Amino acid sequence: MTLHGWTLLMVFSITLMLLAYPLGRYIDTVMNGRWRWLTRIENLLYRLCGVKPDAEMGWLQYVLALLLFNALGLLVVYGLQRLQGWLPLNPQSLGNVSPDSAFNTAVSFVTNTNWQGYGGESTMSYLTQMLGLSVQNFLSAATGIAVVIALIRGLTRHSSQAIGNAWVDVTRSTLWILLPLCSVFAIGLVQQGVIQNFAPYQDITSVERLSYDAPQLDKQGLPVKDAQGQPVMTTLSTRTQTLAMGPVASQEAVKLLGTNGGGFFNANSAHPFENPTALSNFAQMVAIFLIPAALCFTFGRAVGDLRQGWSVLAAMWLLFAAGAVGTMRFEQQGNPLLAHDQVNQVASAGQAGGNMEGKEVRFGIVDSALFATVTTDASCGAVNAMHDSFTPLGGLIPMVNMQLGEVVFGGVGTGLYGMLVFAILAVFIAGLMIGRTPEYLGKKIEAFDMKMASIAILVTPLVVLLGTAVAVITESGRAGIANPGAHGFSEILYALTSAANNNGSAFAGLSANTPFYNVLLAIAMWLGRFGVIVPVLALAGSLAAKKRATPTEGSMPTHGPLFVMLLIGTVLLVGLLNYVPALALGPVVEHLMLWK
Repeated sequence: MTLHGWTLLMVFSITLMLLAYPLGRYIDTVMNGRWRWLTRIENLLYRLCGVKPDAEMGWLQYVLALLLFNALGLLVVYGLQRLQGWLPLNPQSLGNVSPDSAFNTAVSFVTNTNWQGYGGESTMSYLTQMLGLSVQNFLSAATGIAVVIALIRGLTRHSSQAIGNAWVDVTRSTLWILLPLCSVFAIGLVQQGVIQNFAPYQDITSVERLSYDAPQLDKQGLPVKDAQGQPVMTTLSTRTQTLAMGPVASQEAVKLLGTNGGGFFNANSAHPFENPTALSNFAQMVAIFLIPAALCFTFGRAVGDLRQGWSVLAAMWLLFAAGAVGTMRFEQQGNPLLAHDQVNQVASAGQAGGNMEGKEVRFGIVDSALFATVTTDASCGAVNAMHDSFTPLGGLIPMVNMQLGEVVFGGVGTGLYGMLVFAILAVFIAGLMIGRTPEYLGKKIEAFDMKMASIAILVTPLVVLLGTAVAVITESGRAGIANPGAHGFSEILYALTSAANNNGSAFAGLSANTPFYNVLLAIAMWLGRFGVIVPVLALAGSLAAKKRATPTEGSMPTHGPLFVMLLIGTVLLVGLLNYVPALALGPVVEHLMLWK
């Protein structure tokens, strides 16, 4: 690993902590309504919507409210896509999206996954991008914050049947956290060169003439086919290039701060109109981790012991740093087949600095590898390089980051509540080893709590592995594979891992915009999102109803280095072992084949 890599990792981490700490204090303040002038503004909205902000909910009512809210959002996004051809703000006259792709996209953005089986600039109108996708970027992130705040209330309250009001929590998350941050960040992105306009796409004359192959067309405009039924191709050339325009910066800001990840353009953050400079690239990585890191400090303040927040944050950072160093190292090793290629001298020379395939020259290997680690640790899914072009082990680490349950910082809200579930499991394991009733923050962990924690941890691996098996054994699933063998299996495993863990990035060699994958991945995304949220809120309700136990000398401290190591060990052993056989069939086998 180079000096550049170590320096970038340290500067990134220091910048993140300096920004996250005050933001964590701010989130704790606004989510608990301590600023009265803000609550007066909120009350106007509550009156308009008929919401009673003082009426708190039990965990079941809270779940039903969030399910209804997100189901309505799904219908709105689906409807916008199916009708966009007749709606305004569509300067390119893009047609209606197909039913299966519209369904997949609606589920994807509602669940904070932002899996994209389409090219944004060639599929979605400006209205769909703004009113459908960008709005859900805010609301899905607000849902995650609401859930983790409810879980924190479960840990801090005692003898209570309520965990808060879902409508109030979503409103405060949107109005006072996401909107201000995204507004400031969008202005900064525009200053760096990210576009923000409603202009139609621009045709420009390029310096060089571009040659490309296209099928010959008959008088009816249909492709001419040869005796074998294949299109007859002809070589064309042009000096005209079409540049896509649109309101990019406003969507880019929430895509990153809300850990959504869906790009305005197909190339995502590798596109110069989304991520034009090294500074914008650094700022985007910090933005992805900012709210998840800040919520750790919010947690520490809420429970009255900042050390609790620091211990969770330390476990997250150590796992992140290990993954970042590994990804950089494996990508800098390059491809041994090219490194020893005596025929392709150009490719051999290109391996001098490592594996540059699928990476932007303006970012290079180190920045691309760190971005890949950040985006897969945070369930964001935004990419500035093509993960499918990473080395086998370089691509394995982003996959493992997701398979840990997206708890290494994780998504907005989702990462912290996932890590707190692992913390509860860790104290339960420790209690078994020392023969004491497990406790976490003064709450005894009992049978119902462990059942809910187990469901929250196991539902995602179950969806990933079953979905991968279905895709591999069916003709429709195998039809999308462009790289047969170990890498093709890795592409399918990555797709299901990304969908079920609500990440959204892809090994893009898999052709996934088909009815089969659109439906399969949509089911995985929905179950991966709400199959975890429901038991987490049930756990919050159970904890809130308990009495607080007085700590004794025999109580296990949950704020020191010992607990941090126990928490990391639990995440690795419980979260990762489910996937080891599948990983052995994919990236591990491919690595052994590459280095034989």
